[in-house]
Amino acid sequence: MMRRARLQHDYRASFYYAGAHAARIGQRASALEALLQRWRVREGVFIAAGNPFSRRMAAGWNARRYTALRERLRALPHVEGKGGAKPWWEAHCFIGISAARGKRLARLFRQYAVVALRRGAKARLIWVF
Repeated sequence: MMRRARLQHDYRASFYYAGAHAARIGQRASALEALLQRWRVREGVFIAAGNPFSRRMAAGWNARRYTALRERLRALPHVEGKGGAKPWWEAHCFIGISAARGKRLARLFRQYAVVALRRGAKARLIWVF
């Protein structure tokens, strides 16, 4: 239980960037909402592919996992970015998909959670595991 509480704190302290635009859990992100509108979708999620279960892995391993994620996104609207806070930053993608679909994708990459943003609402943390 302590680990989950610590992770929740870390997720909430983090910034999630899609290109130059950022989101934070519990806050609205109007620039990203506009992006969702341009994509003609209601919802988007931030997903990472490296550091499974929040355990640091080698840079090369993380890069290969991120490439595998991007390959899965070829037909989906998405923007590359990063998420985190000092000292932990990692590559993320902001994808124009539902939170449910984002959870399934994040599960494949062994990510504890995703950050979802729905047009007209605050960004929220959604646990995967």
